[in-house]
Amino acid sequence: MPEVPSLVSLCIDTLARQLFLRDNDHDDDDDDDDGAVISVIYDLPFDLVNTLITRLPPFALLKFHLHMPFQDQIEEGFSHDELTNKRKRGRDWNLNTIWRNFFKLRWPHLIDQMQPADWLQAYWENHLQNCLDEAAEIALVPSFNGYLGNIQIPDTILKHIGFGERTNHSTCDHCKLSYHCLRFGSHASRLRLQNVLCTAETSDLLRECKLQILVLRCIRSKEQIDGLCKLLAQHSKTLTSLEFVHCTISADFINGLCGSMVTESVQRHGIQNFSIIASNFLEPCAVSLPSGLVSFLSSGRSLCSLKFSDSHLGRSFAKSLLVTILNHLPRISVLDLSDNRIGGWLYDVNRIFASRSNLCPGNGNSLQMLRVLNLRGNNLQKDDVENLRYALGHMPNLEELDISDNSIEDDGIRSLVPYFVGAAETCSHLSHLKFENCELSHDGVNNLLDALSTFKGPLKSLSIADNYLGSQVAGALGKFMSTPIEVLDVAGIGLGSSGFSELQDLIKEEVKLVKINISKNRGGMETLKFLSKLLSHAPRLVYVNAASNLLPIESLAIIFSTLKSYEEMWTVYLHTFANRYMPNARKFLGINYDREKHRQGNLEHLDLSGHIWDYQQDRVSIDTEFVHNGKPRLILPLPSASIVPYDDDP
Repeated sequence: MPEVPSLVSLCIDTLARQLFLRDNDHDDDDDDDDGAVISVIYDLPFDLVNTLITRLPPFALLKFHLHMPFQDQIEEGFSHDELTNKRKRGRDWNLNTIWRNFFKLRWPHLIDQMQPADWLQAYWENHLQNCLDEAAEIALVPSFNGYLGNIQIPDTILKHIGFGERTNHSTCDHCKLSYHCLRFGSHASRLRLQNVLCTAETSDLLRECKLQILVLRCIRSKEQIDGLCKLLAQHSKTLTSLEFVHCTISADFINGLCGSMVTESVQRHGIQNFSIIASNFLEPCAVSLPSGLVSFLSSGRSLCSLKFSDSHLGRSFAKSLLVTILNHLPRISVLDLSDNRIGGWLYDVNRIFASRSNLCPGNGNSLQMLRVLNLRGNNLQKDDVENLRYALGHMPNLEELDISDNSIEDDGIRSLVPYFVGAAETCSHLSHLKFENCELSHDGVNNLLDALSTFKGPLKSLSIADNYLGSQVAGALGKFMSTPIEVLDVAGIGLGSSGFSELQDLIKEEVKLVKINISKNRGGMETLKFLSKLLSHAPRLVYVNAASNLLPIESLAIIFSTLKSYEEMWTVYLHTFANRYMPNARKFLGINYDREKHRQGNLEHLDLSGHIWDYQQDRVSIDTEFVHNGKPRLILPLPSASIVPYDDDP
């Protein structure tokens, strides 16, 4: 027999259903009524109100949350003790945690990517984004010719916020896009809009928003540009980040953008991050930096990040951009010109620096604030890297450099070695370097690693992936691993079994690594021996990618044994640490050592996919035994019938 609900439980369920889920048109009178009723409910016994809010769906909880009688609403007429009790109750409920749980339930795949201070805002912002995405799908149908605001939101979305039990949505406003935009828009500070939503009507629908971050996709027609300009003008005072993806950039586009954000009365805009990605610049915009774009960038005194990526831009465009940066944008800290056609640009850079140094020594001839420079996939050759070496001297605060996917070869990397040797003797800020797929050999990389092994700066990550180096790089790599490097990517460099064997022998002391990628190296069983040695010498190791290394099926038992030994090592280590150092900490700070929680060490992810294993191992037991925060730590291969062997022959 099912348990009979109590009278209190029935009353609470009815209250949650009827009181908070009344259909309304979002007018002020209804909000005032809600506030008055919630204020009365707020004075009920704590356990009853607590039970109530735990049963509220998101839309009902939003009403309760927004009308909680805090601060100015309740200070008049309450004693100090009463006021303190009311505020304390609000903290006890910890509504932010409830909103986080709602978010995790609805978007479990996004929860690890976000750390917002306000989960209520994150929830309704993502909800509104879902509604806009659904509306865009409908509006993209050629036969659509109605108003965007009248587009019906599907039940699959409505049920998530508490309207799932309604029987007739068609007669209610809450099923329309307009309702969701106006009702929840005030919680949205960042949105992503398809071109079909860039209309004059959208500006009205999003009038409650205070947009700070806006991503626009596939803007191409004049009508879409006009709608976009109205939207930008409406939010020009709050926008700080603009990103255009797969757009057609014409003179009208640029002029409209500048006109929307920069007016005669306000000659500056507040954009801090500006990006154009995978877009098509029409002639003559693609040849050189358009005058309208120069005007827009010059008006952005707050600009600190510029990204022009994968847009077929040429050398002249990049040269004009640099001049604009030097003349008007002293605060630029991120410059991304990846996947363009700017070979020879670095020669122009050095000529500009030289000419400015002669005209006004020490003034305006460097990128003082630049922290990130991305030149990936720019068709750079070894001569370009020689010019890069001198250009880097004008970037004293550079932290991240990426020149991957450029055929710089060994001669190119040797051109940079003197820069790294010099940086090793100074207070360099370099912390992240990427030289992936640069057609390097072990000779060039050995020179690079030798220079970086004496680096005194805060170098944290290095990637030399997808350069066929062979086992000859193992000696220099093993020496480099003894430095404070935290993230190392050596995927697809051809280490082979002999390379892993040599690396294993070179690990003799504690390694600072946090993440390492050794995938696609054909190491066979030597891969496991290296991993076993590494795990015992890298207490901070969190992430390991050892996929596609020709491991046989016999590896599975060895892997389980290695992980269990690793867990036992951590149990002994942490238990000893806790007994020695934590008793007093428990007493004075309330620290609670959980032996079971820490017994598995720091390792969160071990990827062994990409192997052809025909096994019948119980995946349930694996996922139960080797988990971290509810997620499997061990990523095993797919069934052999569904996998294609990885071919990394050079």
